[in-house]
Amino acid sequence: MDAKAGYRVYGYRWVVLAVYFLITVVIQMQWLSFAPIAREARVAYGVTAFQIDLLSMIYMGVFLIVCFPASYLIDRYGIRIGVGIGAILTGIFGLIKGVGGSSYAVVVAAQTGLAVAQPFILNSVTKVAVHWFPINERATAVGLATLAQFVGIITVMIATPFLIVRSGVTYSLGSMLMIYGAISAASALLLLIFMRESPPTPPGDEGIVARMASKDALRHILANRDMRLVLLLFFIGLGMFNAISTCIDQICEAKGLSVQQTGMVGGMMLIAGTLGGILLPPLSDRLRKRKPFILLAMVMMTPGLAGLTFADSYGLMLASSAVLGFFLLGAAAPVGFQYSAEVSYPAPESLSQGIILFAGQISGILFIVGMNGAGMIPFLIVFLALAAMNIVLSFALNESPRILSAE
Repeated sequence: MDAKAGYRVYGYRWVVLAVYFLITVVIQMQWLSFAPIAREARVAYGVTAFQIDLLSMIYMGVFLIVCFPASYLIDRYGIRIGVGIGAILTGIFGLIKGVGGSSYAVVVAAQTGLAVAQPFILNSVTKVAVHWFPINERATAVGLATLAQFVGIITVMIATPFLIVRSGVTYSLGSMLMIYGAISAASALLLLIFMRESPPTPPGDEGIVARMASKDALRHILANRDMRLVLLLFFIGLGMFNAISTCIDQICEAKGLSVQQTGMVGGMMLIAGTLGGILLPPLSDRLRKRKPFILLAMVMMTPGLAGLTFADSYGLMLASSAVLGFFLLGAAAPVGFQYSAEVSYPAPESLSQGIILFAGQISGILFIVGMNGAGMIPFLIVFLALAAMNIVLSFALNESPRILSAE
């Protein structure tokens, strides 16, 4: 506790982070539930490869529509109501997807409802950190919350291929979708019970300083040089991750890998990202540095991306996926999210977070269409050129003044 300022941290912050972590895991599970079994899903529903990729792209397209209204509602009514809306939608449409999972049309409808839920959850990550955590713990808190996204994707990448039922040359996805639906409903209930808006006293000055109105905040964010650079970084980096995650089965199919190997390659990226997220954001907090970690991530993820592009063996694909995940997901995402909240202060955190995710959804859609049109491997070569651009952009960032001045 800072007796002079009257700030205090509460142990209940970890309960809040835990239920937020869980609902984030679930919404990401629902996003990519078909990505590691795209070949089997095509057979089960009798549709094209692009129609299966569309189930993931729905999330990105709907995000573009709902992103800013969700951020407004989170800022206007708080994280308990904002995340609560996302949780309720996740529970309802997760169950619908499970019960009606044999119909492609029902799955599309349910996936649309789940896509509406996603920005209410993801846009709240930095705001949860600001409401409950002091500034010297926020990259850690955002890192853990971001890890939840990876845990959700790890789960579907590894578990989904083993949960589908094969009967001869046909497949049944119903049991897998029903399991995920039940988990969604249970997680939503836990969040509604345990989520709280804020502690009795704030953990830092952000909790008591009046924030900008939405229009002023948006102008403030877009006028900030470092925020514009961060938007470009995430437009490229987050878009690449969204596209690679969605098309992972097609990438691995081009390399001659099996469905189970596809799940492990995709899972390895997220497992390594989880490890990076445990190690690197707390180190960023301890050293009070953001820029060096973003730059490190951009430089070191590039060899992993190159390996994913040119590797021709299962072992090299696993190693390359691990390197890419450790740095792109473990450092660039959580530290970058917190950096954006700091350099755009006093704009609301949900708005800066929403704009970043908005940029990544646009590029994700464009990149997925490009990968399906130009081919998986040729477009990965394009990603390598974009990764080099991100290294240059990272050098141009200024260090966060708020972390430098933190007590």
